[in-house]
Amino acid sequence: MAKKKSKGKTKKEPAASPKSKTVFPFYSEDRWNNWIEQVKESGFELNEDEDPGDSGKIFVNMEDDIILACLKVIAKFDNNELTADGAFDALDEVKNIVLNPMDSISESIDLMLDSLQTSLIGVFASCECYIDGAYDKSVDLTPIIKSALEAEEADDPGTAIGYVATIGASVIAGAEIPEDTFSDMPYGLVAEWIDGIDSISAAMMGDDSYKFDEPDE
Repeated sequence: MAKKKSKGKTKKEPAASPKSKTVFPFYSEDRWNNWIEQVKESGFELNEDEDPGDSGKIFVNMEDDIILACLKVIAKFDNNELTADGAFDALDEVKNIVLNPMDSISESIDLMLDSLQTSLIGVFASCECYIDGAYDKSVDLTPIIKSALEAEEADDPGTAIGYVATIGASVIAGAEIPEDTFSDMPYGLVAEWIDGIDSISAAMMGDDSYKFDEPDE
């Protein structure tokens, strides 16, 4: 993944602690499989003429659950309970569970799960960039978003995700996505990735108990 290094931020190195190298079970196969079973039982059908509405909330809840797991990793890192390496390992554990290819369920559900996984790529890239310290929360995000879209248009997804990662890391650090970001953004990978970042922002504005919760048993 390409990463844009900012001169305004030095890499953060948390102090070592007894738990610094421990990879807690922040997320589990059982948790993911439970969501998949709920999705199957929902019988979700996507109608192009209708908004998914309440029937599509299960996918939003799935994503929020995963994002909260990632934010718990970030919180442990910020509190020096995980080293950078430990935090990367913890994120990899979550990533390896939720980004694995899945068996087909139905056309509508497959499309929604594919969209969810694509959004999560932006989430994981953002968290990794935050841990790496390769961002500047004071930078104007609008030109970075434009650069990401230009990279996507040039068929360079590696560069595009690098820009998106810096956007997401800045948001985790306290920056805000410009309000008009999605107003004229063409649908594509960057739009999906930034949608994941928008979900991070929403989760951080809600209940902050993830900062204090222990990982799942």
